[in-house]
Amino acid sequence: MKYAAAVLFVLVGIACAQESRALSLKNRVTLPNVNGRIDHLSADVKGQRIFVSALGNHTVEVLDVESGKHLRTIRDLAEPQGVFYDPSTNLLFVACANDGAVELFDARTFQLVKTVKLSGDADNIRYDVRGYQVIVGYGEGALALLGPNGAKTGEIALDAHPESFQLEKKGTRVFVNVPDRKEIQVADLAKNTVLDRWPVTSALKNYPMALDEAHHRLLIGCRAPPRMLVIDTETAKQTASAEIVGDTDDLFYDAAKSRVYVIGGQGFVEVFEQKGADRYTRTAHFATAPGARTGLFVPEWGKLFVAVPHRGAQRAEILVYETE
Repeated sequence: MKYAAAVLFVLVGIACAQESRALSLKNRVTLPNVNGRIDHLSADVKGQRIFVSALGNHTVEVLDVESGKHLRTIRDLAEPQGVFYDPSTNLLFVACANDGAVELFDARTFQLVKTVKLSGDADNIRYDVRGYQVIVGYGEGALALLGPNGAKTGEIALDAHPESFQLEKKGTRVFVNVPDRKEIQVADLAKNTVLDRWPVTSALKNYPMALDEAHHRLLIGCRAPPRMLVIDTETAKQTASAEIVGDTDDLFYDAAKSRVYVIGGQGFVEVFEQKGADRYTRTAHFATAPGARTGLFVPEWGKLFVAVPHRGAQRAEILVYETE
């Protein structure tokens, strides 16, 4: 009898979580003729556009968010991974894995403006609002620092290839997932050097990362086993963890709603409600599609975008969710 009651409690909990309306699917934008893996996205907030790195298709796809239409394809890219739109220059930065190039395009005409050659595997891109510079993770272990026009102004050496990284807005530190070393490496953008190395031990394959700067917390998505680890950025100690969807490559912190959105290639998006710095409760578990493990949260729009790759009868598309 106790076992039956426990099972009922679990089932009711799951049902309640699935009924949560934290996210509402508002649109599906088809990506015509796009095959292979889809990597990261960037937003033109004022222009209502989304840029999608279709790595396996060797293209960047440009979408109009308001109309839900596909606008343009930038072709012949060497496995685009990271993408960043800079509104101050109207330039689109595209980091490519195969040749290590960062391609700069005029985001109005989509003409190639400049190519910056790195040593290889150019990956995630972030923007440093304090230093007015674009930062690209690449190669066997480095962050390249690029000026607004793409000129390389410096770099920070790391111990292995960097995956997702996040920058403080109220400080000069950058936190970098380095899964091959089972570490988070902490660097200083003012000194261009690594300050510390924090071991990641309770789960492996730490790829995505989000920063809750107000609570001094890093949120780390791991794949083996699938868990979100919470790290105190003042003490470097793990303060919490939660089981998550498998094969995550993007997770996002929604500061306005105190939520975390985890996207996993297992075919789900999960929503965690944050109660204080170290308490996270999963309140929603939405089915997406197999292999849909990347996306973008745009707080200015209150929208979460999930990239679905083409697999058999499953078409390539972007799922557009609104937060509620």
